[in-house]
Amino acid sequence: MRIVIAGGHGQIALRLERLLAAGGHEVAGIIRRPEQGDDLRAAGAEPVVLDLETASVEMVAAVLQGADAAVFAAGAGPGSSVERKDTVDRAAAVLFADAAERAGVRRYVVVSSMGADATHAGDEVFDTYLRAKGAADDSVRARTALDWTILRPGSLTNDAGTGQVRLEAHTGRGMVPRDDVAAVLAELLDTPATAGLTLELISGSTPLSVAVKDVAGN
Repeated sequence: MRIVIAGGHGQIALRLERLLAAGGHEVAGIIRRPEQGDDLRAAGAEPVVLDLETASVEMVAAVLQGADAAVFAAGAGPGSSVERKDTVDRAAAVLFADAAERAGVRRYVVVSSMGADATHAGDEVFDTYLRAKGAADDSVRARTALDWTILRPGSLTNDAGTGQVRLEAHTGRGMVPRDDVAAVLAELLDTPATAGLTLELISGSTPLSVAVKDVAGN
């Protein structure tokens, strides 16, 4: 498959690119800064320089043309402003989904956040982030032209992955290594029967391939 990843230089995205490239897939990662390109190439991915905060839907659709799947893994990141929570975590996510539809890419996987909710209360920056992610997820779920899956990990760590997870519609709070998030994303891309599901992910006791098959009903 050819898979295009928005936010291609993110910590989860780089892990996912390595996994997908090792699995024989053709991977492209969208990045904002040209100097990030070497890291993507080292991970086995083709870097595509494009700023999703300023790009048009036509520009993004051109990158997605011919892809078999798209992954939205972009984020404004810790320390970013309230304004960028909206322009990246919400608006860029909506733009990427619009572009996927325009390019005819049906398989669409989103890296969201546990607790994402467009109606989430609170005045802190993180509250704004959860509202932005929730609004973006709502936009994706309303689309019938996308075979979407939304993944909402718990608190992310840089611990080595264990391959043991809990993946359900509602898991409750917990932590999960970025390694395991990336591995679950790769499994989801290979499991189209997970389309239409919003899933929470934390560390657990089930091998991740089994966990994905379980939620897919296989």
